[in-house]
Amino acid sequence: MVKERARILVVGGGYVGMYTALRLQRRLKRELARGDVEITVVTPDPYMTYQPFLPEAAAGAISPRHVVVPLRRVLDRCRVVIGEATAVDHAARTATVRTPATDEEGTDGQRIAYDELVLAPGSVARTLPIPGLADHAIGFKTVEEAIGLRNHVLEQMDIASSTRDPAVRDAALTFVFVGGGYAGVEALGELEDMARYAARYYHNLRPEDMKWILVEASGRILPEVGEEMGRYTVTELRRRNIDVRLETRLESCADRVAVLSDGSRFPTRTVVWTAGVKPHPVLAATDLPLNERGRLRCTAELAVEGAAHAWAAGDAAAVPDVTAGEKGRECAPNAQHALRQARVLGDNVVHGLRGEPLETYAHKYAGSVASLGLHKGVAQVYGRKLKGYPAWLMHRTYHLSRVPTFNRKARVAAEWTLAGLFKREIVSLGSLEHPRAEFELAAGGKPSQDPPHDPKGSS
Repeated sequence: MVKERARILVVGGGYVGMYTALRLQRRLKRELARGDVEITVVTPDPYMTYQPFLPEAAAGAISPRHVVVPLRRVLDRCRVVIGEATAVDHAARTATVRTPATDEEGTDGQRIAYDELVLAPGSVARTLPIPGLADHAIGFKTVEEAIGLRNHVLEQMDIASSTRDPAVRDAALTFVFVGGGYAGVEALGELEDMARYAARYYHNLRPEDMKWILVEASGRILPEVGEEMGRYTVTELRRRNIDVRLETRLESCADRVAVLSDGSRFPTRTVVWTAGVKPHPVLAATDLPLNERGRLRCTAELAVEGAAHAWAAGDAAAVPDVTAGEKGRECAPNAQHALRQARVLGDNVVHGLRGEPLETYAHKYAGSVASLGLHKGVAQVYGRKLKGYPAWLMHRTYHLSRVPTFNRKARVAAEWTLAGLFKREIVSLGSLEHPRAEFELAAGGKPSQDPPHDPKGSS
């Protein structure tokens, strides 16, 4: 039994936020029915994005709406507040939240009081002060960015097909990806595969006309799958005429020219930035302890150090890895740990409310799988190394088993089945980014060439 009425606030609706809230509403079903517990989830989006499927969504293998999970449907016993947490005063047990109505109301935001706090805001793209980066690059963390990038690539092929200017054509068909981790390699592999297929429907474009460039500052890519599989991935990408540049940095992309540290210059209209992430800025607006990387200092029980009734996990938390041989090592900020931490975190919040002993998070890393395009992949699972079709199949099988809800599993499986029977979709719906343009023109106005303001940068 819960000792007294408890208000639980979950900040974030990603992996940790959604799965923790889901665990809480299952474990506290009776208390929620009696009104002894209230769970509030604050999230900027009304859905959770299953990020491992973003590359396939960008390539058109999965519909964008099946990459996301509607939070209000899944968390039907929670109060879901769409907004961005801007500050947390744990001493006063309050959080300040900006909602879509904040500007209309003329206030600084809504204040939500709580008794138990779960901080799971995730991470944001880690950018560098590179000239032109903020003006021309696009990230790859949201479903909006994934679909925007797909539309953009197909539009560049349309531009190249219709121009007579060789400089314009060359810039349109040059695609630069910065970052050799999961996001960069999988996005590049899937989109190159899609563009190669789409080229057959253009009378004056060939796959060889396109330049795909992967820029990585370190000497290897995909470190999660091991050094051997990383070398194989480089070989596989280069076999597809993808220019892989290791120990190379992007120094500028101003004036739509990508300048690399090795002196190379590439006129390009496409720069995709996937060079790492950093903790969400809201962590700096709390009175909770942070480590030198800006992540919350946590115990192995997923409680924030020195802060009673505060919990955290995932990208925002520095959680000790009790399974590691070396002292002071932390769990990697990846989806595999996040999913498992959320389960323990939800249980420990319940244990805390009931005055029960807490559980220790201890999970050994099982391995990694990565897709390099249709029927291509690499994997290292429990020490076993796979490549090519078996690794790609394992990638799909693993992530299908992990995507939330049976509804999403069935829809994704159905789409994969249909994709195997029919041809790829190669339609660009870039006009979705300017939904009022045609009406403005018809009404006598001048259609805007810039997409509407989007704080997520998903245009």
